[in-house]
Amino acid sequence: MYQYHKESVILFEKILKKNNSSIKKSIDLFSKCIINDKIIHTFGTGHSHMIGLELFIRAGGLANVNAMLDSAILTAEGANRSAEIERIEGFSKIIWDQHKIKKGDIIIIISNSGRNAMPIEMAMLAKDSNIPIIAITSMEQTQKYPSRHSSKKKLFQIADIVIDNCVPSGDGMFKISGIKTGAASTISGIFIVNLIATEAMKIADEKGVKLPLYHSQNIDGYSNEELYNIFNKRIKHM
Repeated sequence: MYQYHKESVILFEKILKKNNSSIKKSIDLFSKCIINDKIIHTFGTGHSHMIGLELFIRAGGLANVNAMLDSAILTAEGANRSAEIERIEGFSKIIWDQHKIKKGDIIIIISNSGRNAMPIEMAMLAKDSNIPIIAITSMEQTQKYPSRHSSKKKLFQIADIVIDNCVPSGDGMFKISGIKTGAASTISGIFIVNLIATEAMKIADEKGVKLPLYHSQNIDGYSNEELYNIFNKRIKHM
């Protein structure tokens, strides 16, 4: 067995064992959003944005998902640049105000370290608006280092539900030549959000709700136009 494969299987099992209660609560929140026609917002900076993007406008995915994307905090504008920007206080408010976040919606905030200004402030904004917050973070990493926000708080201290991605500090699952490698925060986060979303879909389906699911645009005979029309005015990056 390849080492990355072996360590990934161990990681997934650890995530399930450690987060049983938090995952169940998150599934419940997701299912209520589907049933009540509310929006699931996702936010992450740097590589963490890929976890939120995993749920956004993709084949087999929910249409009621809004990824809060912004070029300033994505690596497309420069990896080092985005890393510096996510530490700037006050920037999150600019992004928050560009999205239509309403009562009954929820937000998932992903930050492996949970110590930088932007994810912390995004959680504060959600808290002030009574929007339930699901945080995906590495508890080992976040408890090891101080917050970079003036409040001294970290993401896990603000969120309503905390899911520990069980990723070791430094984001590597093993060492090669004494150096940590085998990054895990992305695959762990993608595993978590897909697990929560699909289980929530099953609950909504059992209640007779028509699931707002996208079809692959590369398979003939299907169209997503109806869903695009429904959510176009509610989701910024549709």
